Amino acid sequence: MRITLDELHHLEQPVIRLLEIISLEGQQYMARLHGPEGLKLLSDAKGQTRLFRSAWQIQETLRAFTVEETQIVHPSAYHEMIGMAASDVEPMRIQVQRQTS
Repeated sequence: MRITLDELHHLEQPVIRLLEIISLEGQQYMARLHGPEGLKLLSDAKGQTRLFRSAWQIQETLRAFTVEETQIVHPSAYHEMIGMAASDVEPMRIQVQRQTS
């Protein structure tokens, strides 16, 4: 599912439980939002995935919302790069922020 920034602003008390900042080869980033409405990919008005230049730019864009936890996610491409057989490799996750109770 997708959501635009405008749609997010129109939700009643939107809470982002987990903001995943997905690194795309370290040059662009996209935002995956986990909340009460389920998993949403931040998109533009045309339904295209909204891309950012940095993790900071995503956090700045979403600063008006309650974000309980933020993780930067780096998918592993090592198996593809060195010719190994495909396997399930968990992405590297870096916790950037987490609210405490």
